[in-house]
Amino acid sequence: MTDGNRHVVIAAGGTGGHMVPAHAVAHALMAQDYEVTLVTDDRGLRFPGLFDGIPKHVIASGSPSRGGPLGWLSALLKVREGRAAARRLFQSYHPAVVAGFGGYPALPALLAALSLRIPTVIHEQNAVLGRVNRLLAGRVDVIATSFQETARLNARHALKVSVTGNPVRADVAALRALPFPDFHEESVFRVLVVGGSQGAKVLSDVVPAALEMLPVHLRRRLQVTQQCREEDVSTVRQIYARLGIAAECATYITDMAARLKWAHLVIARAGASTLSELTAVGRPAILVPLPSATDDHQSANAREMAQAGGARVIPQARFTPAELAKQIQKIALEPGALANAAARARALGHPLAAHALAGIIARLAGGPWSDVRGEDDSDMIVKVAS
Repeated sequence: MTDGNRHVVIAAGGTGGHMVPAHAVAHALMAQDYEVTLVTDDRGLRFPGLFDGIPKHVIASGSPSRGGPLGWLSALLKVREGRAAARRLFQSYHPAVVAGFGGYPALPALLAALSLRIPTVIHEQNAVLGRVNRLLAGRVDVIATSFQETARLNARHALKVSVTGNPVRADVAALRALPFPDFHEESVFRVLVVGGSQGAKVLSDVVPAALEMLPVHLRRRLQVTQQCREEDVSTVRQIYARLGIAAECATYITDMAARLKWAHLVIARAGASTLSELTAVGRPAILVPLPSATDDHQSANAREMAQAGGARVIPQARFTPAELAKQIQKIALEPGALANAAARARALGHPLAAHALAGIIARLAGGPWSDVRGEDDSDMIVKVAS
């Protein structure tokens, strides 16, 4: 399709937290015959199953987070190089809208779009507006957010804000229609452990040791799926084998929807994509926010779900095998506790977030769009700020 008002560029890269929602929006646009191109960095190409069959362009980008003055200078030069490459691309592609999903990999493409007066949208996955999005917020046309309250968002920009939620993949959103897996005192107890796209060593260190401390009658019912860093996966497998716990360990979980479908409890970091999937589907969690996350945004992400009763939060400083074992027993041995927490998590979900954000992009492009509604998701029909 070559119709100019149907061509959208998505700028995303870096981590799965940026790439997964961008992928979901791309497919929502393509479902209504929009043409999508991805502009990304080298890291954005490494995620299996994301943006398959979609044209991709890798441009230079850089983060000034390390290296002192030399690091800043190197990052600036890379951003300028990427901006020039993106300008050349956009002058040949003539996109109707450029949508950025946060992080430094999106910055060159958005700067190029602004210089060419192409309409722009940014999406913030976290409960704290990221540094690149803060830099661009005053210049873009629409700011889409995932949380009702987003810290570091300037009140002057309120009229251009739309709360869409954080997009999840269609196969994950479809699980919302299914009931919480049956759980009783004789059933298998299925635990899913995820540390984000990079994995988390602390989960590999603490979770197996905590499960070993559970009462024998509960431990014997366990089935575990755990995402581990490559250097940890072999050790974690050996621990579970020694304990006699049925476990599957992998460095990357490609079939997350299938894993969430049967999970009774999720132990995870508090990245935005993880929380959006937990709330879209309705799964209880024990969350361990990454303490080094920029602006402590993972703690902010977890707060809403914890306050609603859908999750328990353990700061990493207190995340010990004994504390985790205690929290698992509390939620697993109290009748109805897991299902109740699942329902509370589900009440926060935005399963139509990808469609809502894609609709904003389509309307900004001046193209056609057909809205959809879920049975309990009327808030997903959102306005485009003027």
